[in-house]
Amino acid sequence: MFSWVPAGIIEPRLSLLLWLGVLASLVIVVIMPQPLGIRTLVILTILRLIFSVGLEPTLFLLGAFNVCNKLIFLVSFVGNRGTFTRGYRAMVLDFEFLYHLIYLIICCLGVFGHVFFYSLLLFDLVYREETLLNVIKSVTRNGRSIVLTAVLALILVYLFSIVGYIFFKDDFILEVDRLPNTTLKSGGSLTGEFISGGMCPGGGEGNCTSGQLQETVSEAEFEASDVERTCDSLLMCIVTVLSHGLRSGGGVGDVLRKPSKQEPLFAARVVYDLLFFFMVIIIVLNLIFGVIIDTFADLRSEKQKKEEVLKTTCFICGLERDKFDNKTVTFEEHIKEEHNMWHYLFFIVLVKVKDSTEYTGPESYVAEMIKEHNLDWFPRMRAMSLVSSDAEGEQNEIRSLQEKLESTMRLVCNLSGQLTELKEQMTEQRKQKQRIGLLGHPPHMNHNAQQPA
Repeated sequence: MFSWVPAGIIEPRLSLLLWLGVLASLVIVVIMPQPLGIRTLVILTILRLIFSVGLEPTLFLLGAFNVCNKLIFLVSFVGNRGTFTRGYRAMVLDFEFLYHLIYLIICCLGVFGHVFFYSLLLFDLVYREETLLNVIKSVTRNGRSIVLTAVLALILVYLFSIVGYIFFKDDFILEVDRLPNTTLKSGGSLTGEFISGGMCPGGGEGNCTSGQLQETVSEAEFEASDVERTCDSLLMCIVTVLSHGLRSGGGVGDVLRKPSKQEPLFAARVVYDLLFFFMVIIIVLNLIFGVIIDTFADLRSEKQKKEEVLKTTCFICGLERDKFDNKTVTFEEHIKEEHNMWHYLFFIVLVKVKDSTEYTGPESYVAEMIKEHNLDWFPRMRAMSLVSSDAEGEQNEIRSLQEKLESTMRLVCNLSGQLTELKEQMTEQRKQKQRIGLLGHPPHMNHNAQQPA
């Protein structure tokens, strides 16, 4: 099956460096099992195998490992999804199952067939990377619009082919690169002999007419030169316009014969070229490109919105980041500690694997909700940290109001005391004035009584 090639010769220093890299990455993976360390170990191991046992044996080992890995994955995938229990229709319509099945078939073909089948596995990158998958979806999402626009382009090409076949058949002369073939040369010499002998190339006994000879001469000239007539039939006209017209920047006029202004159909030829350029190249093709570009832009904006929602919204409760501003708990702490989605997943798995007779009250409630596919047990638009912080805020407001009330009461008491003291002072002053007035009044009255005498 394989032509086993001997292992490649490698310098001792490079071989030692590879072994050191494999050992170092192995130690890193054992101590700190991180994805980057595992990938480094795999790459270095593959390089070591290539230089040790050869390229094709390494491909065979990797292919066999990939087949076993994909087979185990497919069995677990079918068991988890319940593909066979849902019937053959659901199995056929399950895209992920079909994808992994085709992946397994390609791996088997690479191992037991030819190594070039492994090149098809590169399309797995498109399936795994969302950006590349959006490139494919930009064509398939609005496939109906693109197909209808392409049908319009084919109709226009068909109409232009008919016009070219009727009026401009002699202008469809294209340069070709002929393959070196002895048959063509012998055919050309044989045609020359028939023409020089005045005999028809069709094998007739009579001599050819001047028109037939002229046509034969022109055909012989075309065969001898590097040009061909490509519109002698309607089918060839359609193929020429479709192939060369759509691929040329200026339309079909770029590949046709350049007419002279003295020809009677010069104006018609100019209109023909311009109409094809504006209608097919500028309008129809740009419509197709516009649909694809707009769809890709929509998919990219949808991806950005999804990423923004995942970054700024809690997956469990749906609260946004701004709800946790100026709170005791930040948004990052909330999604990592309070509403960690993996904790909820672990709890769901615990409820499913745990014996129902050992359920607690909350576990029984959640198990019943899961059976009914009801998500009311999720804390939608609420969180304990926000409730406690709101309660603390209300208590702080009440406490501040009480302090303000107490300070106001103290101020009122002080003002009342000052008013009382001021009232007492005014009363005391009034009494003093009255006493002063009573003490000074009798002498004044005696003086007034002695004055008439």
